[in-house]
Amino acid sequence: MSEQAANGVYRLVKGLLGASAADALFLQLEIDPRLVRPLGDTVSRAEMAQALNMALFYDLHERVPEGHDYVQDVMAAGQKITFDHGALRTVAWPSGALPPGEAAISRVLRPLGFAVADTYPLPRLKMTGRAWAHADFPETIAQFFVSELHPERFSAEFQAAVTRVLADSVDPLGPQDIGRLERLGRDAVLPWADALALMPKIVACFGRQHGGFSLADYETLLAESAEMAWISTEGNAFNHATDRVSDLQALSDGQKQLGRSIKDAIEVSQSGRVMQTAFRAAQVAREFLGADGEWVTCHVPGSFYEFIQRERLQCGRLDLAFDAGNATAIFKMTTHEALEILN
Repeated sequence: MSEQAANGVYRLVKGLLGASAADALFLQLEIDPRLVRPLGDTVSRAEMAQALNMALFYDLHERVPEGHDYVQDVMAAGQKITFDHGALRTVAWPSGALPPGEAAISRVLRPLGFAVADTYPLPRLKMTGRAWAHADFPETIAQFFVSELHPERFSAEFQAAVTRVLADSVDPLGPQDIGRLERLGRDAVLPWADALALMPKIVACFGRQHGGFSLADYETLLAESAEMAWISTEGNAFNHATDRVSDLQALSDGQKQLGRSIKDAIEVSQSGRVMQTAFRAAQVAREFLGADGEWVTCHVPGSFYEFIQRERLQCGRLDLAFDAGNATAIFKMTTHEALEILN
């Protein structure tokens, strides 16, 4: 893809994933033309934010078979994905060497140009959600929906299990990486050598940072919070990535005809302007330490692919808000019940 090779976003994505994946992503995703700039001496925070989103979209696309198949269908029809947002989960609790809760993620998002657009209490889940929108390109660089679970609202047994699971968490960022993020936050640009060195470390923040743990602890977490059980196996990886579409009902009907595991009902926000639906989470195999000291493999919920339809406000801007009710319902896609799995 010679035309793309001379722009900054492509160079960043190629450095992370290789030329083949970079070429595919430029064919799959809508990219704001203003971000496809000729190479210069420095790379902007917006270009780095776009490259990060593309790398995380690619990772989820590879981990969610129905999402992968859907993207292939879109490409076969000569269309592209409008990546609306990615979602991930954090835990507001001591986590080894990793900053607790969303601080592990916000320290990356802020220097990249993201800021909190709104906060969404999720009391039924004992969580708080925050939407992070990009200051330079709020409608065309995908948002992050970062949720934070509050273990202090659960039982003492649950808290003890959270402590054991997260105790050995490592920090993907070293002092040099933190320094580069600070410079990016100050200057909004980085020299290419620094940007290329930093990007893999940033991507590594969106994964599981703790090691193995017992099946008993997993069952303790699952008994009180499907969301914490999910975090215990998947960490801070993208819980889902979301395609922004123009006719959600038609899309839902079409996916049902194809036999895919899309939700029966569409979630509609209180404003009526934001509608969402999703596939059920993929099954993933994870290992746990059994009571006999041997490792046992169980199938648990992984990540999923989501769809959203957004209407415009009276001022003409796209309604980029989220809805706590919609979010709570969408979270159910990663429960064991949704997968019809009982381990």
